[in-house]
Amino acid sequence: QVQLVESGGGLVQPGGSLRLSCAASGRINIYNMAWYRRAPGKQREWVAIITATDRTMYADSVKGRFTISRDNAKNEMYLQMNSLTPEDTAVYSCSSPTTWGQGTQVTVSS
Repeated sequence: QVQLVESGGGLVQPGGSLRLSCAASGRINIYNMAWYRRAPGKQREWVAIITATDRTMYADSVKGRFTISRDNAKNEMYLQMNSLTPEDTAVYSCSSPTTWGQGTQVTVSS
């Protein structure tokens, strides 16, 4: 089973940007891959998905601000997050159809 490890989270001011990475221990090129987030006191929310054919879809809350991408040669997936707001504060996790990463904390605060 492929293991997933997220990185790139941190503290950023409102309006700032972060790029999250999801490193896989094996090949991910055949999988649909997704990002989810869980804000404090809230249920996990789907953020974005990239299919095995590189189609992308986004939650309305992040559309136009976030960009999901993948590098199959590196077995990595990314989430570029721009124009961040405090409402984006959450633990962000990447997922494949069979596994989840541990998550990386993103905090948007002045």
